Amino acid sequence: LSALATMAAPSSIVEFGLLKAANFAAIKHRDQKRKDPFGTPYINHPLGVAYSIIHEGGVSDLDVLQAAILHDTVEDTDTTLDEIEREFGAGVRNIVNEVTDDKSLGKDERKRAQVEHVLHASRQARIVKLADKLYNLRDLLKSPPDFWDLGRIQGYFVWAKKVTDGIKGECPGLESKLEEVYQSNITFKGVQHPVLPKDTDLEAFLQDYYKSMRASKD
Repeated sequence: LSALATMAAPSSIVEFGLLKAANFAAIKHRDQKRKDPFGTPYINHPLGVAYSIIHEGGVSDLDVLQAAILHDTVEDTDTTLDEIEREFGAGVRNIVNEVTDDKSLGKDERKRAQVEHVLHASRQARIVKLADKLYNLRDLLKSPPDFWDLGRIQGYFVWAKKVTDGIKGECPGLESKLEEVYQSNITFKGVQHPVLPKDTDLEAFLQDYYKSMRASKD
């Protein structure tokens, strides 16, 4: 029995910790879908964020990886920070808390708050935020929600860049991938457009995006 138990057990504490976080997040997000036209299972997102941190960011800190997998559980499910701490420790709780939006605020206020919060966030939280933005932007490039117009798509890119510009020097691997995304084009209704509008005052564009978020119902 002991031999079988040894064979079945994960080969390291890190692997066990990642599996535990993935199982927890999968249960919490089980009924949720992404906003893309395909209704992709939501769990793909946090798992992809963690994968980017390892594969493209070169970061193997277990607290960071677990927090990446769990980063939307408090914001988007019934999970509490106390529950996170009980299951994964105070370090993971702190990171998840740092990257969790305050849902009592309006959408535009939450967007503005992210820009400010990253300036004072821990390095661990900043890495999660970089990978989260990278995953979301790549998703938008491939399959934006059917109900988003071009202005909303570009507005998201402009806003995301404002956030990630406040995290320079934390994780070169992720930052270089983000810069590639910011230089790309998106196809909207059969026409190619730069993700960041050209010949445009991006700060004014961002303020218009905030206003549109204030009125948004989705």
